Amino acid sequence: MRARGGTEYGLVTTILSIQSSVAYGHVGNSAATFPLMRSGVEVWPVLTVHFSNHTGYGDWRGPLLAADDVAAVIRGIDERGVLTRVDAVLSGYQGAEDVGAVVLDAVALVKQRNPNAIYCCDPVMGDVGRGFFVRPGIPEYMRDQVVPQAQIVTPNHFELDFLTGRETHTLHEVIDAAHALRAVGPETVLATSVVTDTTDDDALTVLAVNGEGAWQVTTPRLDRTFTGSGDLTAAVFLAHYLRTESVAEALGQTADVVYSVLKLTADSGSLELQLVSAQDEIVTPTYHFDVTQVR
Repeated sequence: MRARGGTEYGLVTTILSIQSSVAYGHVGNSAATFPLMRSGVEVWPVLTVHFSNHTGYGDWRGPLLAADDVAAVIRGIDERGVLTRVDAVLSGYQGAEDVGAVVLDAVALVKQRNPNAIYCCDPVMGDVGRGFFVRPGIPEYMRDQVVPQAQIVTPNHFELDFLTGRETHTLHEVIDAAHALRAVGPETVLATSVVTDTTDDDALTVLAVNGEGAWQVTTPRLDRTFTGSGDLTAAVFLAHYLRTESVAEALGQTADVVYSVLKLTADSGSLELQLVSAQDEIVTPTYHFDVTQVR
């Protein structure tokens, strides 16, 4: 079993989460922190931006934090002598290369303090139908500099294809792409929102691949998109992987939690994830989906 950092505090999992934050709504750390804490995980959120709302609304207010400021927060945490307690670093959207460099420096520092710690990268870059929504240069930076340093990556289908330079249309092509991505560094690939030639129109597949095999779970496709759902997925998967050290088990628990939260959100008619209303779904999800080993 992976040793927990800071044994004097028991076996509480601790995640250093370096992401964006919004005052209204739930994306980035605003989508990850509460679900992790509700799951019994200690979270130390480090903010890269603090906006009034997510940018999908078309306008927003608030600061984009300078890379030096983000680094200063991490340095201050280290000065408390507590980074030995961090089990994993989690990162999401990275708006600039200098912020990405700070994230990688933080990963290196955490691993220096606790060699058992891992890095989970959600390589947020784009999606099917939207293309890239990050500024030019970021996709290549994520592919060439950031992803190779991660132990877990959680791309969606569009991002997986870009990261591997492939176009995947079948389940086995997606699995092969995941293994190609593993070859550059990550141990585990969680591919979300996978749609293949044989996927039903009303379904979505999530695929988890590591050196021991590949597993999939299929859930109904809800008739809308959910900003922040990828941030929620990465956080929940990381938490359950740290707890179980089983990719298959973490995949199943993640599918159950995320679909249950999204279904409640859809039924409410809200544009924003209903994390507080759905907090019991984070612990005991209403819906359950079977995990199938596919290779």
